[in-house]
Amino acid sequence: MRRNLHLLVIDPQNDFCDLPESYLAPRPLGGIEAPALPVAGAHADMLRIAELVNRGRQGLSGISVTLDTHQRVDIAHPTFWFDAQGATVPPFTEISAADVRAGTYAPRNKDALPRTLAYLDTLEASGRYRLMVWPVHCEIGSWGHNIHADVRAACNGWQDAGLGVVNMVAKGSNPWTEHYSAVLAEVPDRDDPATQLNQGLIDTLARADRVYICGEASSHCVKATTEHIAANIGAENLSKLVLLTDCMSPVGGYDAQYQGFVRAMLALGVRTAGAADALPELLSNAQR
Repeated sequence: MRRNLHLLVIDPQNDFCDLPESYLAPRPLGGIEAPALPVAGAHADMLRIAELVNRGRQGLSGISVTLDTHQRVDIAHPTFWFDAQGATVPPFTEISAADVRAGTYAPRNKDALPRTLAYLDTLEASGRYRLMVWPVHCEIGSWGHNIHADVRAACNGWQDAGLGVVNMVAKGSNPWTEHYSAVLAEVPDRDDPATQLNQGLIDTLARADRVYICGEASSHCVKATTEHIAANIGAENLSKLVLLTDCMSPVGGYDAQYQGFVRAMLALGVRTAGAADALPELLSNAQR
């Protein structure tokens, strides 16, 4: 009997990939498009994901692709913030509620201060993260938001073969909350269902016999998405989850965070494997 083998590709987007020059694109108004937040090893990860989809195509029952999808002005972008001297806050600055109360940093829009503080207080109370200012990335409509060319071509080949429709899952368009996870924003907005639990994605994955998880970055969006899947999919389904560890890479300086995540998932019963380990299962499924 054919098994339901599902591939979940998290944020396989240009802005996260350390792309070689041949993958970059000229800007019509001058200059060259380049990744905003490249993760070392991500391009090689994408090539392995594409190869897995191409070679195991007939055995894949479903594919979900998540897309980091941001406004230019976002609480986690420099465009939201000023420092005490009125200068733009540089990327990779961590901002706490105490920093804002002390006047070290402030939202550019003064009217946004109460909501900003409420957000930071709630975020820090959760114990997961403090707010990090990232470079503007995965901006809606931009080249950086696009899916890596090889992964897109592989997914298109799967669709063109009549095997299904890729489930595209956008996250992050609400500028008032960080949204690392494709399942749930860090601080859900009660007025915005897109920031709340994505039960549809959870249900899709729960129906599968195996869910292969890959993408970028393993220290952040892969980590957060997998943690939320594990917390909501039911204990009986945890053994279905497989982290393809050679198809994901951490943000530089966050390797310990990634390793801790993998250990925590293994303790829950989630498995790890490489793309080469998953391929035989897909090929076998194609013959069923």
